[in-house]
Amino acid sequence: MAVRIRHTGRYREIAMALMRHGFGYMAEELGLLQILSLPRRWVTHETPETKTLGERIRLVLEDLGPTFVKLGQLASTRSDLLPDSIIQELVKLQDQVPPFPSDAARSILEEDLDAPLEEMFARFDDIPVAAASIGQVHLGRLRSGEEVAVKIQRPGALQTTARDLSILRDLTESAEKRWEWAKRYHIVRLAVEFSKSMLAEMDYSREGRNTEKIAYQFQNDPHIFIPEIYWQYTSSRVLTMGYVEGVTLSQRDQLEDAGFDLKLIAKRYVNAMLHQMFIEGFFHADPHPGNLLIRKDGSLAFLDFGMVGRLSEDMKDHLSELIIALMRKNTDSMIRAVLHLGLLPDDPDMDALHRDFDALRDEYYDIPFSEIGIGRALNDLFGVAQRHAIVMPPDLTLLAKSLLTMEGVIQKLDPELSIIDMAEPFGRKLAKERFSARRLRSKLLGGASGLAEALLDLPAQARQLSSLVSKGKLKVEISLPEMEALTRKLDQITNRLSFSIVLLAFSIIMVGLIIASSLNLQSSILWNSPIIGIGLSVAFVMVLWLLFAIFKSGKF
Repeated sequence: MAVRIRHTGRYREIAMALMRHGFGYMAEELGLLQILSLPRRWVTHETPETKTLGERIRLVLEDLGPTFVKLGQLASTRSDLLPDSIIQELVKLQDQVPPFPSDAARSILEEDLDAPLEEMFARFDDIPVAAASIGQVHLGRLRSGEEVAVKIQRPGALQTTARDLSILRDLTESAEKRWEWAKRYHIVRLAVEFSKSMLAEMDYSREGRNTEKIAYQFQNDPHIFIPEIYWQYTSSRVLTMGYVEGVTLSQRDQLEDAGFDLKLIAKRYVNAMLHQMFIEGFFHADPHPGNLLIRKDGSLAFLDFGMVGRLSEDMKDHLSELIIALMRKNTDSMIRAVLHLGLLPDDPDMDALHRDFDALRDEYYDIPFSEIGIGRALNDLFGVAQRHAIVMPPDLTLLAKSLLTMEGVIQKLDPELSIIDMAEPFGRKLAKERFSARRLRSKLLGGASGLAEALLDLPAQARQLSSLVSKGKLKVEISLPEMEALTRKLDQITNRLSFSIVLLAFSIIMVGLIIASSLNLQSSILWNSPIIGIGLSVAFVMVLWLLFAIFKSGKF
């Protein structure tokens, strides 16, 4: 409520945008009409007949401005959560706005870098070469002579974004309380994930670190170029990197006119992306043609590392299992890998999940996997997971989106190139690495370390538990509906075991006496002694009594 009071004007804009595009019922359910102070009869529950749901969602986001446009673009990567019809509209969202004045750009530079612009730059172009909702890019030359591109954040962008993200968190919390579907898809958690991604992308120093991390991966590869970051002229709102001159991959005609080998470019591009994904586990998550340049020497340059994906060792292992299962069209293996990777709902319908995976397998049955493509296959598989409310990690959906983008680029450069063939050696290396001595040793040491820490913590936890018990603060309630049946079963097992032991002991005694008598070929003194007779009689009576007690209890 405090958030709504503090940002009443913005809530009003959101309510008006929802009503304008046929989502008045949502504004009503979320309690936004109270802010508008409109009569309830003014709210229409009709939807525009000429526009699809995806189009109306896109229009709402565009009306609400840069933060919501960016959120829509991030949501377009979540094919595991949204249907294709909505995804196709979200990818149309344009992140282009008029540039902000050069005076403001110069002021931010001097404020963040704590020096007059003239002392840092020999030349600074006031007209930006690109402008977006978060920032814009100016070209310049440092005093030391290097040509650079300077990305400067839009004034007030961080504050505006933080406000909108706070409002988004409030709206998603309200939605989870009112709608079952919102709770089922954990939209509050998704809003938090999107917020983290947006705030991370707005920290230019983080982008600089991402750039250097990717550069380290290719430090020995002369065919891949990553621009240098000039940290002396970089802050959270300013990013200064080496200027890269070249032709983007989207300009196919210019590449051909310049004499570049498009097939070779395609191979280098795929090889670089697969290396980042499956070997390094840290990859460029927005590898569209505009972020890829071919330099004069033929090397491939990657730009804009604001969005990256990360895959842990376990995620890479389960991902390789998933791809192998897709190639073999094995439903059980696919389900097992997805359950390892995703967040399962509380009450999954495993039979329905199995049927849907069978249907996907049958759809691909007569098609070679090389013709399907890894990106499309993962995208379709995540779509099945989405229908069953299995939430996949955002980095995995970024991976699928990046693979789809890569496949689209390759289709234009070299349609005959098989990405699955190029991925095969990476898969073999990944499988070999999984069972390497280093990995096994690391897992064993990690497990032993975790066990040791748990054992060391036991005394402290025991003292804490004892303290709670002594103070009467510990209440334990155990509810086990099948406790009576379980107890009965344990009684049956115990009685049968007791009967077997007594019967076995009695049999051993009898057999022993018979054998002993046979070996002596004469009557043993034991047979003539009344002790044996008495003992046997007692044992026989005990067996009869035990049998009677067990059968009487009815728990045999």
